[in-house]
Amino acid sequence: MNIVFMGTPDFAVPTLKKLAESEHNILAVFTQPDKPVGRKQVLTPPDVKVCAESYGLKVIQPVTLKDENSIKEIKSLNPDVIVVVAYGKILPKEILDIPKNGCINVHGSLLPKYRGAAPIQQAVLNGDKLTGVTTMYMGEGLDTGDILLKSETEIGENETSAELFDRLAELGADLLIETLDKLDSITPVKQDESKATYTNKITKDLCPIDWNKTAREIHNQVRGLQTWPVATSKLGGKDIKIHSTLFCDKSGKAGEIISINPLTVACSENSLIINELQLSGKKRMSSKSFMLGHPLKVGDKFE
Repeated sequence: MNIVFMGTPDFAVPTLKKLAESEHNILAVFTQPDKPVGRKQVLTPPDVKVCAESYGLKVIQPVTLKDENSIKEIKSLNPDVIVVVAYGKILPKEILDIPKNGCINVHGSLLPKYRGAAPIQQAVLNGDKLTGVTTMYMGEGLDTGDILLKSETEIGENETSAELFDRLAELGADLLIETLDKLDSITPVKQDESKATYTNKITKDLCPIDWNKTAREIHNQVRGLQTWPVATSKLGGKDIKIHSTLFCDKSGKAGEIISINPLTVACSENSLIINELQLSGKKRMSSKSFMLGHPLKVGDKFE
């Protein structure tokens, strides 16, 4: 099939690669404009643009899809289907109506659960044991279109959202190819609105750890906020990022260090072994390395 691909971040790259190496024909790749990144605000291309150019594909970076030029350009390409993976912009109805085989989206959850901006992080934050990816026809609503195919996978007890993100990106790529190859024989299924849930964007408001929560809840928070924005706490009045933890069944007073070998902090229920942490402005390091320069003792408290 002749395809227009729309995507922006690294989550979309595996799908673009699989499409580029398949029998399908990519007419053009739409991605968001280059943006300033980092303290020096270096103008940086999206991951999808870098990937597309490595395959010699035509790249288009409109500021908006709502202007006549974008609509005319897509009409002139005359795609059989538009594939959308984490593009980051809403497609107007004029574009949704262009391809004869519709617009197909790859979404990082088992719809209708976790519609919206952060389905992968939310699954980890909530301590879910099962997730997956969904391909669906796009409509004017937010992730409300008819479902084409799903692919499930278990979430590891210590798996971070960053690790799950990478796995689902590959899973989504495979599912998209399968969807295109079987499109004529797939019967779309309407989503059950009674089971729909929504996610919001992840913000730094979610970072502070409340040690009065259970160890499981905090462990999920640490996993879910990797690699950004990262769970945080305070120790001796200093800001600390908590990067990696393990569940422990020991108990103690919430927030207090109950062991330094390994570094273990009590929660309201059970406790957590802190594997990796980071003092504000310093490098991420193991708790053992951290304690070489910052001696800790049993009874010290995280806040």
